[in-house]
Amino acid sequence: MTHHVELIEMNSELLEGKGSFCLRSKKKTEGYQNKNKWLNQQFEKGLHYIQVLENQKQVGFIEYTDAEYSSRVVHADGYVVIHCLWVSAVGKGYGTQLLKRCLKDAKERGKKGVVVITNDQTSWTPSKDLFLQHQFQHMATALNDFELWAFPFHESVERPYFPDNWQERLTRFPHLTILRSFQCPYVDVATENIQLAAEKLGLQPVLVDLQTREELMEKSPTPYGIFSVVYKGQLIAFHRLTVHSVYKKLQKLMNNF
Repeated sequence: MTHHVELIEMNSELLEGKGSFCLRSKKKTEGYQNKNKWLNQQFEKGLHYIQVLENQKQVGFIEYTDAEYSSRVVHADGYVVIHCLWVSAVGKGYGTQLLKRCLKDAKERGKKGVVVITNDQTSWTPSKDLFLQHQFQHMATALNDFELWAFPFHESVERPYFPDNWQERLTRFPHLTILRSFQCPYVDVATENIQLAAEKLGLQPVLVDLQTREELMEKSPTPYGIFSVVYKGQLIAFHRLTVHSVYKKLQKLMNNF
């Protein structure tokens, strides 16, 4: 069978027809609709959202933007930040095609380079394997196994870096607190699972919707930025957990204090 492969850069009009990649089987959910609203807002700020279509079927995507509009907590002025890179049809080189498209665009626009944040604990961040294959350099490690990788275009450019006060940020949240933005459509169900577990334990989570990059850079207790759950100064989650897992973590912390 012949495979017809296209890389399509989405805009508001195409998004209306194709929709975003993640959670596309549940287009009526609040999380999916919030993601599409978020994308439309970010298109106006230069966000790039490119899908791979194989015989008109969505099989992968990359999302990236300039650092000053990024949803990742990293100091990377002049760089492009990759939010997500995901391919469901593996072994066909689609991930490489998407990454090369991003690198080419960043270089043509005179950026300093490209950065990405990875974490082996979750599929909510891109896997670092692809970036290692394409000569990305390790820049930094943060709490909870977050890693910063970069592809600087010149030796002379300033290197990106993480904030250095993660532990202090955690101590700001003695009460059960959910910090989130809608860059990821799974944030909605992840929030719901926290709330359901908390209710069983008689806890009422504080919900903080991060509206601006400035707020994100100041408050987020992880480099991932778009979803963090903190209780008694401890990080509970930075990706979706089951209600049972959340319950066990919260219960343990409650018993320890």
